[in-house]
Amino acid sequence: MLPEITVTQLSEKLKSDEAFVLLDVRELPELDQAKIEDRRLEVTPMSRLAQEGVDALPASVRAQEVPVYILCHHGNRSMQVTTWLMRFEYKNVFNIRGGIDAYATQIDSSVGRY
Repeated sequence: MLPEITVTQLSEKLKSDEAFVLLDVRELPELDQAKIEDRRLEVTPMSRLAQEGVDALPASVRAQEVPVYILCHHGNRSMQVTTWLMRFEYKNVFNIRGGIDAYATQIDSSVGRY
């Protein structure tokens, strides 16, 4: 079973001081259209992960010290990345169900939609 959180749960985490990484795996042009602004945000497009493997991950994710919440547009790419990281023994990774589109429609429309 794939570990997931809802956008409501993500919203609560973003309001907290909890240590975590919000890993956005969308392509860079997508960030211009919709983006969650947070100091814990790291961006590594899925295409880069496909080319470079786990070496492309930010150090904050490779350290495996805090939970990693993985975000994409609708939750499909983030699901693939979550599954892929679990194959590499990452245990504290979570797909964000519905992606940034669900976040924009259910939580905060100011992040943008496309």
